[in-house]
Amino acid sequence: MSEGRVESGELKFGDGDNAPGGDAFKPQPPVTSVQSHQSPNQKAWLRFKHNRPAVFSAWFLAALVLLVIAWPLLLKSATFLGQGGKAFAMQHDPDTLSDSAFDAPTAKHWCGTDANGRDLFSRILFGAQISLLVGAVGASVSLVIGVLWGAVAGYLGGRWDDALMRFVDVLYSLPSIIFVIVLITTLEGRIKHFLDFFNSPGLSHMTRLCFLFIGLGAVSWLNMARIVRGQVLTLRNRAFVEASRTLGAGHRHILFRHILPNVLGVVIVYLTLTVPAIILYESFLSYLGLGIQQPMASWGTLIADGAGQINTVRVYWWLLVYPGVILTATLLALNFLGDGLRDAWDVRGDK
Repeated sequence: MSEGRVESGELKFGDGDNAPGGDAFKPQPPVTSVQSHQSPNQKAWLRFKHNRPAVFSAWFLAALVLLVIAWPLLLKSATFLGQGGKAFAMQHDPDTLSDSAFDAPTAKHWCGTDANGRDLFSRILFGAQISLLVGAVGASVSLVIGVLWGAVAGYLGGRWDDALMRFVDVLYSLPSIIFVIVLITTLEGRIKHFLDFFNSPGLSHMTRLCFLFIGLGAVSWLNMARIVRGQVLTLRNRAFVEASRTLGAGHRHILFRHILPNVLGVVIVYLTLTVPAIILYESFLSYLGLGIQQPMASWGTLIADGAGQINTVRVYWWLLVYPGVILTATLLALNFLGDGLRDAWDVRGDK
């Protein structure tokens, strides 16, 4: 350690590099934040990765979708693997009847069997195809109608905005689930009677599923329309929109090239939150007997079948617990994922 000396009233050290605290007096390069050079999408991705419930929910949903897709392919492939593979495929076929009615969960039937001896594990996975499909298609219908309706209302403003949003308010005043029930009970019979002239049992059989797509999507776009309208109202007078308008861009170009891309993050978030609501609606309608019909199955019909087997003599708990658990877990995962995306796209999360 060098010793300090006093010269001309100043304290100096023999070796400046080894002086105590010498590094502290050296000029330091300016500290630049890596996050300041990131795009909004990169910042949103970083915030999402730090949300553990949302990340876990995303992995759970990805694994569920993969299993739902792979399980039917596995059963079909097992039929080409000799007698053992054929026995496995027959044992887990969701539509194969057997004498093993009400068997409890075992190594042979992982989730037990139902009243007709059908494997409950396979029926849950095949039912997931219907439930997830109804949720995805219903959310897509909500996406198209809600985004276009809200974007047009917010961009045009004035009387158009008042007229379009008053129509939304009228639909808000109607009980949505009652609207779907009335739609199914009043129009389904007429549509089936019309399709009978074409001698197409397949089309007639898919009528209920199509009504679920249309009905659930038609009552789920209202929130999307309001959210998109509010976002468009805040964007339509921004500087980049005025600049595009000054350069001669038309209304369609401004709306679809400048405004809607900036609303995409919010739309994705609320679309993710719409899917579990539609799945829950479908399960409720199927529980009431107004949803998916036999031989197709959904999570709602499986829960209804399990509830119908509850009696004072014996409780077949697996018929109700397993479909209920997978439905609850999926709804929670979708909600956690939607909350995570909402927090990730929230600009107030920047620090």
